[in-house]
Amino acid sequence: MKLDAMSGGLPIRAMHTLAREVEDAGFAGLWITESGRTAYGACTAAALATERVDLGTGIAVAFPRSPMVTAQAAWELQEATGGRFVLGLGTQVKGHIERRYGAAFEHPGPRMREYVLAVKAIFRAFRGEEKLDFQGDFYKLTLLPAMWSPGPIDAPDPPVYLAGVNPWMCRAIGEVADGIHVHPLHSLRYLDEVVRPNIEAGARTAGRDLGEIAIVCPLLAIVGDTEEERATWRDRARLQLAFYGSTRTYSRIFELHGWEGTSETLHEQQAAGDIPGMAKTFTDEMLEVFSLTSTWDGLADAIVDRYRGVADRVISYFATTAWNDNPGSRERWAEVARAVAAHAVA
Repeated sequence: MKLDAMSGGLPIRAMHTLAREVEDAGFAGLWITESGRTAYGACTAAALATERVDLGTGIAVAFPRSPMVTAQAAWELQEATGGRFVLGLGTQVKGHIERRYGAAFEHPGPRMREYVLAVKAIFRAFRGEEKLDFQGDFYKLTLLPAMWSPGPIDAPDPPVYLAGVNPWMCRAIGEVADGIHVHPLHSLRYLDEVVRPNIEAGARTAGRDLGEIAIVCPLLAIVGDTEEERATWRDRARLQLAFYGSTRTYSRIFELHGWEGTSETLHEQQAAGDIPGMAKTFTDEMLEVFSLTSTWDGLADAIVDRYRGVADRVISYFATTAWNDNPGSRERWAEVARAVAAHAVA
């Protein structure tokens, strides 16, 4: 199991600096999310600053870009990193795709499944292994003259990971993807009863083994040696998870634990701007299920104990935020990263 860091979009020069700090701290990888800034630009800056850590989009939004545009960006990043890049893709939600990006969102599950197949067909065409002739329901790609192809690179094809929550997408990931970005709003029970069985079912359909699909789990850690220190991260975790829970697509995660109606309540409170109400709705019991509380010295062991045999990679959701707020915490996180790496070697 590997411990990674994550970051939202930053100015290019700032991302260059952060990526070097993440590598120096001993993390195994850095995942870059996409919001107001593109994940690919940030990954390019990180690629130029690092030599060891894996880099990935966690996630980049797929539908506003054609599969060809995404494949080209991933191919260049895989070449630039010498094989350290992972292409992580997600659907985003309907409102953002249609109203912010002006792109189509119909049938997001089947569209995403086909998108992955199209990207992988483009990779094969880039290598010259086959002529580009992808004929799908949503994408048809048949033209790639030699002068418009980047050609082969001296690295494997970039692995393609998908964000997945609900059973259909988990099965699709098992069929066509190389890994899953588990949602930050997850529990061990949800992984055990919903995510893994559906990935395995999809893998069987495609004649694959569950072990071929990497499982990547973001973790919101509430860490500190004093109650005051932990309270800061407890409040941040509660509001972040409540925000995620306000998306009604994720209601089944609450329902599995017997918290029916929670997602709808959070959605209504979020729409009304009722932040205190959201914090109250997301109870301490929920926080215990969806996050991890620890002292600094116990954090590495707690992460390994929680995800051993469950996840291939764990992403520390708050690490880079913590040391941006308080540079003195960078060494504490470096100690955690080194300790998790030592577990992996042992």
